[in-house]
Amino acid sequence: MNLSVNSTSSTAQAIEIAIRLGLIFLILAWCLQILTPFIAIVAWGAIIAVAIYNPYLKLVEKLGGRKKLAVTLIAVMGIGIILVPIISLSSSMVDGATELGDQISEGKIHVPPPPAYVEEWPVVGKKTYNLWLQASDNLRSVLARYPDQLTAIGKKMLGAAAGVGGGVLQFIVSFLIATVFLVSADGANAGLKRMANRLSPNQGEELLEMSTSTIRSVAVGVIGIAFIQAVLGGLGMMFAGVPAAGLLAIFILVLAIAQLPPLLILGPVAFYVFSAESTTVAVIFLIWSLLVSFSDAVLKPLFLGRGVDVPMLVILLGAIGGMITSGIVGLFVGAIVLALGYKLVGEWLQWGELETENPEQEV
Repeated sequence: MNLSVNSTSSTAQAIEIAIRLGLIFLILAWCLQILTPFIAIVAWGAIIAVAIYNPYLKLVEKLGGRKKLAVTLIAVMGIGIILVPIISLSSSMVDGATELGDQISEGKIHVPPPPAYVEEWPVVGKKTYNLWLQASDNLRSVLARYPDQLTAIGKKMLGAAAGVGGGVLQFIVSFLIATVFLVSADGANAGLKRMANRLSPNQGEELLEMSTSTIRSVAVGVIGIAFIQAVLGGLGMMFAGVPAAGLLAIFILVLAIAQLPPLLILGPVAFYVFSAESTTVAVIFLIWSLLVSFSDAVLKPLFLGRGVDVPMLVILLGAIGGMITSGIVGLFVGAIVLALGYKLVGEWLQWGELETENPEQEV
């Protein structure tokens, strides 16, 4: 009889636990679905807050402990740093596209005839040669034969421009969220410590500190320097009169995040400048391009003091994957989140090896 009662009681308890877990899972899943559109923005805001927390503390100290004034100054400076170069580069890109369209419509653009070896290319050689030759004779007539394709390209370019505008707005919102995190930094830090200790009682705070250092390393040592190089490269191209300087600056940003030299973009652009501008302008731009490309050797010790202990492939995959899933903000968030995940898994595997070697020693 007692066994039957105990069995019934155990079954009832199991059902009750399953119902509670199911309700908790349902609420958490619902919350996640509601917050999904804002995850990348909030994550970027948190990353910015972590990256600039130490400078924020120094600014608070210089202002005599006035945190609200420090946060206001950081918000104004941060939004200004984001908006000024982006507006300049966007204006350059729009002006360049408009000028290109006017030159095509007025027939001022001359396409040089194709070299003879183009016709010998496999598969596409003859078609490419004939189309190129026709474009060199009359570019407007060639373009008039492909109105649908040109319309599709125009729509994609407008969509890309709208995406850049949306990305700028997301950056501004993320920076404002970062200021909110800075104001409530003490409470947020205490909450994160409690969560980390809950997840890993023995190594919680160590994991939290490692996560913070990884975020700062990647955000400042990779993202920050890549942003500076992209802006400097874009401004140099604007000075040299390079069309679509804003678009090329975005390519420089992606390459710099992937730890590749901006010279891969600025080098071919320098050849164009030598053919289109005066020798003085071209030489100045070439020197500027070299300085921008090798500036990370100076900026990394200045901003960070040490390298980022994360493989280049991890950062590259994170940046590209983040951009595909979350747009231009994901370009930054993805690199940092994947780098953080890489470091956390590495630490977890290392602790597992230590526990296996010393089963009685607490890691």
